[in-house]
Amino acid sequence: HAALHTLAVYLDWTCSSPQLPKRSLSRTFWTQVQRPTPSEIFKRTPWPTTEQEEMELVNGVRTAIWGETSGASRQSIDKRERLERQAETKRRKIENGEAPEAPIYATQFSKEEIANEERRPKKKVALMLGYSGTGYYGMQLNEHQKTIEGDLFSALVASGAVSKANASDPKKSSFVRCARTDKGVHAAGNVVSLKMIVEDPDIVKKINDNLSPQIRLWGYETTTGGFSCYQLCDSRVYEYLLPSHSLLPPHHSTWLGKKIVELADKAGNLDDVKARQEEVAGYWEKVDEEHIQPILAKVPEDVRSIVQKAIFTSEEQDSSSAPDEVPSGGEVQTKPDESSTQPPANSESTAEPSAETGEAKPFVMDPRQQLIHDTIKSVKAAYLAAKRAYRVSPARVARLQEALDQYQGTKRFHNYTIQKSYKDQSAQRIIKSFKVNPEPILINGTEWLSLKVHGQSFMMHQIRKMVAMAALIVRSGCIPSRISETYGPERIAIPKAPGLGLLLERPIFDSYNTKATSLGREPVGFTKFTAEMEEFKQREIYDRIFREEQQSSAFNIFFNHIDHYPADYYLYVTSGGIEASKLVPAPQSTQGASRSSVKKQVDKSEHDILAAVESESEDETNLAEDR
Repeated sequence: HAALHTLAVYLDWTCSSPQLPKRSLSRTFWTQVQRPTPSEIFKRTPWPTTEQEEMELVNGVRTAIWGETSGASRQSIDKRERLERQAETKRRKIENGEAPEAPIYATQFSKEEIANEERRPKKKVALMLGYSGTGYYGMQLNEHQKTIEGDLFSALVASGAVSKANASDPKKSSFVRCARTDKGVHAAGNVVSLKMIVEDPDIVKKINDNLSPQIRLWGYETTTGGFSCYQLCDSRVYEYLLPSHSLLPPHHSTWLGKKIVELADKAGNLDDVKARQEEVAGYWEKVDEEHIQPILAKVPEDVRSIVQKAIFTSEEQDSSSAPDEVPSGGEVQTKPDESSTQPPANSESTAEPSAETGEAKPFVMDPRQQLIHDTIKSVKAAYLAAKRAYRVSPARVARLQEALDQYQGTKRFHNYTIQKSYKDQSAQRIIKSFKVNPEPILINGTEWLSLKVHGQSFMMHQIRKMVAMAALIVRSGCIPSRISETYGPERIAIPKAPGLGLLLERPIFDSYNTKATSLGREPVGFTKFTAEMEEFKQREIYDRIFREEQQSSAFNIFFNHIDHYPADYYLYVTSGGIEASKLVPAPQSTQGASRSSVKKQVDKSEHDILAAVESESEDETNLAEDR
């Protein structure tokens, strides 16, 4: 009820404000207010008797078909606020003379245990490891969350590779990672350098015995005393696995699908856009004819009419009095339920407290409502099956490669990370190559493309945003050179593709290895571990990625969010160009404001916009860290 009340207030405001700017959608409306379930919709509007009620029901059904709830929107507590609370709690404890809570990766030993431990020599080493990031909060040590480094450090202590005296703080062992990976991101090869006790010939096995099967230590090499895997890494190679259906164009009934045609027609280049979509022309029309219409043909006319309008019309067509900016993935205002008939036995039900008894009173759908609910499920399943059945053509793969080629060289990637400006020199990065394997692989009925990027270093979220942008360029029929325009001073919101498709393949230490071999030392690399790495990568990374996508449909949800986001933030992939969607703060909010406060406003605006469409949300600490 609170969600519907919030929407009612929003609708009243927008309807009374015809000059509402297109960029005024609030985060509260889009991400924090949960979309209604079909039963909640029917609970408020049993069956439409007016044009307005029909529009509301159609919008609700449209939401149920297209508008999955994003992973980011499911976060009930703002993570930045949580981190600030944790830091404040820690500060107060220190001020009050209390011992701060130990990090979860720290192993505590008594003074007697530490004093009685035999002191053994340590050597500087490079650990080569691989891991599946599923279930972990990323690579980087975190005092309160389970991370790869946290588990690795605990295993080093448990196996005797790190002394008890150093067990509470990795810094005491000069513990440094080569490349940071985000929450859920995998690595076939990564490197950690530290001072380690190596006199035990079985130390690698003992460390692995104390690790989850998701993390494997391949081996180690002793290095020069000043070796830092972070500072001496020349470059890094990442792989991204992308379902080929991510290159399908938006359905013609979606917000983005309509804007692509509208803006191309306005710019006079509709024929050019259609030419870039030649190999997928008519795909969704064929799906609608062969798979969706047969589903609708089986239901009565009144039910069919509601579902057809939800699929094949937009909000603007539903009612000329409807506000322009109500999201198709948002809630609809509905009237209280006055009566309902008994449902079939398998009806979905929800419960609300009774005003008289305080006990939960179940709501059940009547047969007609249940039929709409079942039809929605069938239509959603049919669209998802059609996506997974798509087989990409060589021409479509070539278009993707043409887009990826735009990244090669030294560019300013401020739009591909967070909280970086055009003038920030650290946003300038070197991409050596970005290639898509022209031969897709077929797993569990879904076709996948392997993309590999080789770069000197990467910023937070950079690769996932690069993949998302390239896919959006192809699926929207946009000119590939639009990517080059993103290196300019204008700020735009580029979403990050799902993390489950990304893995670090290996870091490269060519410069150090040249020097090391001249001194008679072994090079730091993964060549000698190729066989076990390939087996691990298939079992713990690839199979996990394919399985997770099969269960979560993360890519389907991600692109659905973008296609239905009812504002102009992502119209840079249309003929409107960067100008149609660059981020600018509202004029009234910047009067008399400092440059830094304006930048913070734009940063927050971008964060809120992206949170609406991205499939997960992460803490954004250590924002400037390279990997």
